[in-house]
Amino acid sequence: MSEKTIMLICNAGMSTSMLVTKMQKAAETQGLDVDIFAIAAAEATNKLEQRKIDTVLLGPQVRFMQKQFEEKLTPLGIPVEVINMTDYGMMNGEKVLNQAVSMINS
Repeated sequence: MSEKTIMLICNAGMSTSMLVTKMQKAAETQGLDVDIFAIAAAEATNKLEQRKIDTVLLGPQVRFMQKQFEEKLTPLGIPVEVINMTDYGMMNGEKVLNQAVSMINS
């Protein structure tokens, strides 16, 4: 897989930043070339205009924004899903990474 960009959207970015670190470690282990970052929901639209994003994952705390992001991103071919609450709570970087990769590949 050539480099793909995964954007995680949350309220403020604190706990999601820890998840990003775990996802990056899982990607290294799997030999995947991915750029993963977290951003606050308020800044997400600007970031989407600045760089190419391959998939978007929403933290469970902003799941109410899913429809709003789908309306913006589906026409651009960018899939959007909410991170499984258990995987998020357990900071299971490997499972969340696998979710993102399956979204990119489908």
